[in-house]
Amino acid sequence: MFFLVALAGLTCLPATAQSPTEEDALARSILEKSDAIRFPREGFQVDINITSTSPDDEADRRKYRILSKGTENTVVMILEPASERGQIMLMKGRDLWVFMPNVSQPIRLGLAQRLTGQVANGDLARANFSGDYTPRLLRTENVGDEEHHVLELTAIDRGVTYRRVLLWVNKRNHRPHKAEFYSVSNRLMKTCVYDNYKSMLGQQRPTRLVMEDALKQGNRSVLEYQEMKLRDLPDQVFSKDYLKKLQ
Repeated sequence: MFFLVALAGLTCLPATAQSPTEEDALARSILEKSDAIRFPREGFQVDINITSTSPDDEADRRKYRILSKGTENTVVMILEPASERGQIMLMKGRDLWVFMPNVSQPIRLGLAQRLTGQVANGDLARANFSGDYTPRLLRTENVGDEEHHVLELTAIDRGVTYRRVLLWVNKRNHRPHKAEFYSVSNRLMKTCVYDNYKSMLGQQRPTRLVMEDALKQGNRSVLEYQEMKLRDLPDQVFSKDYLKKLQ
């Protein structure tokens, strides 16, 4: 009798209790492999030059240094312009603060807030698609001579940088090719192309990202990654007290 009751209970389990489908697992695997190509999981440092242009203004050039470990800890330091040197952003999980040289207390920031040009804070501080989004495989699509997976990424909560992302991933080598970023109202905000792949830390990685505003034609930001290297980064590096030593 106990066996029959238990069996009846199992048949009443909600659909959410079922194991992920093979398609869900495939989409997750594709996304994780694409993330691993963009950045290593080990502690690393990389410098990023960002040039933002628009039809009505002169080019704005900035340089940042990123210290990152895993997917939850990142420090973003402004190197240029000199007038802003000493400003540091710290990300712990999805919590983001900026430390200013002349301000005693850190200021809380949102990941979706604009950092410079078409670049949001989260684009530098938390480029972790597999940790922030639920992927779904929409289709395959040819780009040039290469077949690509097209993934739809849905934010797992409101705290992430974008509500929805479409990501094109090369089917043969899992390299990210292009992303489209959408607002809460499902309006296309901007696009990003990943290119200029070069060997960095034993992996072919995109060293140039081109972000273009989908609402204002001609507004774009070009991110160029250079001098990536592994670093031993103790957990204390990603603390408010330690950042005071870096300013």
